[in-house]
Amino acid sequence: MPVSNDDILKTAQAWRAAGKAVALATLIETWGSAQRPAGSLLAIDDDGRSLGSLSGGCIEPEIVGLARAVIADGAPRLREFTVSDEAAQGVGLPCGGQIKVFVERVG
Repeated sequence: MPVSNDDILKTAQAWRAAGKAVALATLIETWGSAQRPAGSLLAIDDDGRSLGSLSGGCIEPEIVGLARAVIADGAPRLREFTVSDEAAQGVGLPCGGQIKVFVERVG
């Protein structure tokens, strides 16, 4: 069962209160097959720890890397990710798709 956006935001707030730098990635648009709906969140701290999901896992490592860059320089980023049918099937997804993600530093 996915973690709720409220729990993700509470965790991000707790990480900030503990002195961690945090980025929040928001799924803003999907095309084709998408494992999570628009509005889904992924919180990432400066150690690369994350909570939430935007893609069912197949591109989350890329999003975590992008978030760490956002944490480092403070510049928000908008990025599209495409997963081919072949790549999707290789990680157990039924077919590929495309998502648009906005990543911003919080706090």
